[in-house]
Amino acid sequence: MDLTVKGLHLDVGDSLREHVRTNLTNAAAKYFREPIKATVVFTKEKNHRYTADISIHVGHGIVLEAQNEADDPYPAFDGASKNVTKRLSKFKDRLKDHHKRQGVSETAAAAYTTFAGSNENEAEGGQEPAVIAEMETQVPTLAVADAVLRLELGQAPALMFKNPGHGGYNMVYRRKDGNIGWIDPDGSAPKKKSAAAEKPAAKPAAKAAPAKAAPAKAQAKSGKKSTAGKRR
Repeated sequence: MDLTVKGLHLDVGDSLREHVRTNLTNAAAKYFREPIKATVVFTKEKNHRYTADISIHVGHGIVLEAQNEADDPYPAFDGASKNVTKRLSKFKDRLKDHHKRQGVSETAAAAYTTFAGSNENEAEGGQEPAVIAEMETQVPTLAVADAVLRLELGQAPALMFKNPGHGGYNMVYRRKDGNIGWIDPDGSAPKKKSAAAEKPAAKPAAKAAPAKAAPAKAQAKSGKKSTAGKRR
């Protein structure tokens, strides 16, 4: 495993580093044959608590992320690692399907902009100025299923991607109810049929067969018998 362990506002000792390596190596061995790349960052917060952020590359362009906070670095990491193992078990079949259909995916460059406000100005009741941070990012070309998988394994609230079905840009995002939403401006998203459209059309009523006329010979014969009876 290609593992990187870093600390922010604290020094990561050899004991903690080895604990991280042993734990993640054993967890990854259950689901992956080839070595994977992982990064673990420990942060000491201002409230003297510790946060462990785990980021693991589990496929081409797919990153599994987990975070946990505790009073000590060890339980902080153990909680995040438990989250990683649980999600790997949940998505292992979908990850296998992704690896089977994996190919060279196209990406398009895009600008990523973050807007943040000034807390001091907001407290004074003035107009909040915007602080803008601009970065470059990549918009991948993905099937909808792969885009949903990336969103579920990562921690981002939304993911923009190019739909190979029609070449337009789509977005998947996390809904407040926990489900995943799909925005497709080009209208290729499946639409529910109305009840009237799903109900089969009624069959036309069968027409009554026209009455057949009596044969001409029978009518003539009947007329002869009637005449003979009258003569007698």
